[in-house]
Amino acid sequence: MGPPSTSPAVGLSAAELRLQRSNGSGISGLFKNGKVFSIAFFASLGGFIYGYQQGVISQALVMARFKSDFPSIIGSSGATGWLTSILQLGGWVGALSAGVFAEVFTRRHTIFGGSLWIILGSFLAAGAHNGAYLYAGRFFTGLGVGTLSAVGPLYNAELAPPEMRGFLVALQQLSTTFGIMISYWIGYGTNYIGGTGENQSDWAWRTPLVVQGVPAIILALGVISLIPFSPRMLVGRGQDNDALKVLSRLRGVPQDDPLLQIEYLEIKSEVLFEQRTFAQRFPDLANGRSIWRREFAQYTNIFRTRDNFKRVATAGLVMFFQQWSGIDSIIYYASSIFQTLGLNSGTISLLATGVVGIINVVVTIPTVMVIDKVGRRPLLLVGSMGIFCSMIIVAIIVALFQGNWQDHAAAGWAAVSFIWIYIANFAYSWGPASWVLITVGNAEIFPLSIRAKGTSIGASSNWMNNFIIALIVPRMIEGMAWGIYLFFGVWLLLGALFIWFFVPETKNKTLEEMDLVFGSTMASQDRELSAAVRAEVGLTAMLEASREPKGEVQGTSHVESA
Repeated sequence: MGPPSTSPAVGLSAAELRLQRSNGSGISGLFKNGKVFSIAFFASLGGFIYGYQQGVISQALVMARFKSDFPSIIGSSGATGWLTSILQLGGWVGALSAGVFAEVFTRRHTIFGGSLWIILGSFLAAGAHNGAYLYAGRFFTGLGVGTLSAVGPLYNAELAPPEMRGFLVALQQLSTTFGIMISYWIGYGTNYIGGTGENQSDWAWRTPLVVQGVPAIILALGVISLIPFSPRMLVGRGQDNDALKVLSRLRGVPQDDPLLQIEYLEIKSEVLFEQRTFAQRFPDLANGRSIWRREFAQYTNIFRTRDNFKRVATAGLVMFFQQWSGIDSIIYYASSIFQTLGLNSGTISLLATGVVGIINVVVTIPTVMVIDKVGRRPLLLVGSMGIFCSMIIVAIIVALFQGNWQDHAAAGWAAVSFIWIYIANFAYSWGPASWVLITVGNAEIFPLSIRAKGTSIGASSNWMNNFIIALIVPRMIEGMAWGIYLFFGVWLLLGALFIWFFVPETKNKTLEEMDLVFGSTMASQDRELSAAVRAEVGLTAMLEASREPKGEVQGTSHVESA
């Protein structure tokens, strides 16, 4: 089905007021929201680390010294798959647990903890002299990047004004693509340390792993002093004055600014509404002292209503189809795949892989700038068609010329070129748009009390499917030949149909409007409770005043809904 139509509901007048006072989106909004951008960009270092660790193992697997240092791993497609996929397994654990940790320990402290896991894992893997330490280092790194992948977009969405939300959340994907590119080219450069072949130094593969820990150290140090607590989380903890101070800093206006006050009251009313709803549903836990029991109970709250289940299912399926487009089969095993297409030299395959990184970044950059104007659905649908066609063409080329690339070098390069085209189509569509969707579908749509958990479930779906693909692709490369491209192409086609029929457009929607976008039907009791809370905190009166002739409500801040 297409996007559902909207209708009047609680909070719509606030949305109209925001649109009237909008500071602009994309680049125009960037210059007016510099504080938000700088903080979100710093938090997106987690995305850079995520991308870097994705690409770094691809380069190591084709290096001569790595092959000689770990022959038991390279000699077995199963062992190679586990070396790559164990990081995704750790990422799944980290992403799923982040939903609770982000509430218990705050978003900020959870980001700090994820950074520490990455530091430990990076240097453990870099210093490994046997497979056990290498596997352990990859797993711990996965714990960290999985945590950051869930908390980073959530944190960015909670800082952002609505008109910049997609832009800032997409920074996570841009940072990821930049990390992938850097890892590819660092691997290409360090490939020459000590020479080539048997003369190559083990620092050729150790150096990229050492570099992996550096941005994690920067993030860990910076999170202590540079990034603030989420204003929504502060209100949820009863620290209203601190929340107002943070909002004032982020929007660049005084705390008594009328539009800032409306933003604060919107957040406050949502918090009270969720607290009272939770007390009705879990009377035994509402006044309990165990924050852990309350937080885990919220997972059951996700599945109590059809609307909430629909949202979390949408997030999980979006990330399922993103992964089964085959993107990480390319990211993790690009150098190996290029060798199967006739680029037999390890150096040439590394160079071709470096081009993948460049294309990924170059195409993602303009997408981040326009995603809030173009929308999520158009990008996903157009990109899906480009990806599907690329995969089918590569499958045909491989079916015709596999086993005889020496006599058909041009065909091999044509297949490589269409893989590059595949990357370009993914970079403007499923790459940034899927992460924006799961943040919109969870961090923005779900109530404050289960927002972190919804995002963590969406991110954990990405990681679990990522783990499965990383594990099975080495065997698929060996046994399926051209079939692997057809396999992922068909899954991508199914993903496009899912987007067409079941995923609504969410661009420029405020948090209250998200209920309408996803066809939510709020129970009359909940609607009455929400209206009563908004009147109790004074939000209704302020919104009524804002509908008076121009000049009644002054201010330049951009109002953000809770």
